[in-house]
Amino acid sequence: MSGSGPNILQTKIYHLTAGRRKWLITGGLAIALVLPAMMLMANKNTSPAPEKAANTFKVCKDNLIITVTENGSIKARNAIHIKSDVEGQVRITSIVPEGNYITPEDVNNKVLVELDSSNLTENLSQRQIDFAGAESGFAEANEAYFIQLKQNESDITAAELKVKFALMDFEKYLGEAVAEKLILAVENDPNAKRNLELFLDDPNKLGRSQASQKLTDLQDQIEMAGSKLAKAQYKLEGTRQLYDANYVAEIELQGDELDKRSCEIQNKQASINLDLFKLYDFPKDSEKFLSDYYEARRELDRTHARCRSKLAQTIAQLKSAGAKFELEKERLEKLKKQIAACVIKAPGPGLVVYASSGTGYWYHDRPIEVGYTIQQNEEIMSLPDTSEMIVEITVHESSITKIKPGQIAKITIDAFPDRTFTGKVLKIAPLPDQQRSWLNPDLKVYATQVTIDGSYNFLKPGMSAKVETTVEELNDVTIVPIQAVANRSGKKVCYYVSAKGPQPREVQTGSFNEKFVQITDGLQVGEDVLMNPPLIAEPAITKAEASKQQKKPLANETSQKKAGTQQKDLSASASDANKPDGQQHKLPEEKASKNKGDLQSADHNDGSARNS
Repeated sequence: MSGSGPNILQTKIYHLTAGRRKWLITGGLAIALVLPAMMLMANKNTSPAPEKAANTFKVCKDNLIITVTENGSIKARNAIHIKSDVEGQVRITSIVPEGNYITPEDVNNKVLVELDSSNLTENLSQRQIDFAGAESGFAEANEAYFIQLKQNESDITAAELKVKFALMDFEKYLGEAVAEKLILAVENDPNAKRNLELFLDDPNKLGRSQASQKLTDLQDQIEMAGSKLAKAQYKLEGTRQLYDANYVAEIELQGDELDKRSCEIQNKQASINLDLFKLYDFPKDSEKFLSDYYEARRELDRTHARCRSKLAQTIAQLKSAGAKFELEKERLEKLKKQIAACVIKAPGPGLVVYASSGTGYWYHDRPIEVGYTIQQNEEIMSLPDTSEMIVEITVHESSITKIKPGQIAKITIDAFPDRTFTGKVLKIAPLPDQQRSWLNPDLKVYATQVTIDGSYNFLKPGMSAKVETTVEELNDVTIVPIQAVANRSGKKVCYYVSAKGPQPREVQTGSFNEKFVQITDGLQVGEDVLMNPPLIAEPAITKAEASKQQKKPLANETSQKKAGTQQKDLSASASDANKPDGQQHKLPEEKASKNKGDLQSADHNDGSARNS
């Protein structure tokens, strides 16, 4: 703390009381004079006894061991936590007594906890029925899927055959070349006019086709009818000549005339049949075969679509049945696992410790026992492996940089104060303990684990222990007691004994422990230094200054509280004036973190405050 010693203290007292209680000024001055004397007496009572009648110490060289000491509790390095895997709430029907030790032979054999499974067993039969129904539905849907696949193959094959047969009929009627031309023309322009009569001019264009054969037959019929008509005409003319010469009867003449007439009719009918074929039958049949072909192709497309639709429906039904089957299967397996989870067997060796034991399980309203209702994932017990124990301590943030994994530690158990154990620093938490920070935001400590060498059956989890960790060993260094170093105007000084009496000398300090501090410069071995440096007085505040400060306006209630806190800080600083910063009384947490272990940043007015 910086300032002018008693002047700052008196100024703060005046600032706190100005305008309200003038008599407190006198009381504050009295406190400022009496308090350092009381602290001086406390320092004398707590300082080591001098070797001689004079309160001095002879500067010497010795080994200096720097340690960090913290308290903690014993716990198992490895522990198995037994929790309830049963959903919801369930009662404990039996549980192994606490304190029993699970041996390796008990692993997977000995039952630790039994939970009530009556409700789960009642639901098992219904789950099995639901699973059987879902399994049957899934099998039926699976068969329907394969049936639909085969049916789709048959329908598509039939539709493809219809297309093939329609094309063959079309090619049979018009010929392969003509049919191909017409199909190409339709695909290029479905609405284009098709001049089929062009193919009738020359029967050879139709090739060897049904239409070509029909056209040839009609033409032959006309030719035959014409030949018959010419023959009948020629016969009739001969019969008339014979009739005129009275060589044939009239009836014979009439018969030849009828034959001629019949041939004329046949000839005319053959010509009409050819015309009808060209005008109507040929175009109609051609369009019909062409339409049948394209209709067969469209039917094939519809068949493909229907097959895809039916197959999609079948697949959807199969997936639905499969999902239901898997759901019922999962529910059944889950229920079986829940029933199996009601019997908890020992997963490993260790000491049986109920979760309700100790202060770490504050959420248990009563001890864990038979009839206790447990929640899912709630810890029932733990099985710490007592063959390998550790001590869990909390290291203050001012010392955390000194602690390193692997450092040697000396361990003392409160239950066995006469025994000393050894170990090593195992692990240091990367972040401060959140629970302690929540209780005290200014306190930052880091959880640290220290191993205990060896295995001891008498060590139990939860025992209190003290761990002294050796962080540095200095051999043959100059040392003095820590109370022999004082802070004067921001400098470290020791008072050495000379012929003229105690004289201050600036010194440079190094590492320190709870008793001694290393002197790197400023003192020689063999010199005597005062164990308790003298107090330095500074001029007290004048009446004029007190009157001037009395006239200042009084701050609000918050300022009063702040001033009271600062007054306490001054008092605490005064009591620590003879200590290096790392050993001084911790004021606010930030100051303790800043000053501990750094003797160069000490408050240069602490000694003055004591002398006031």
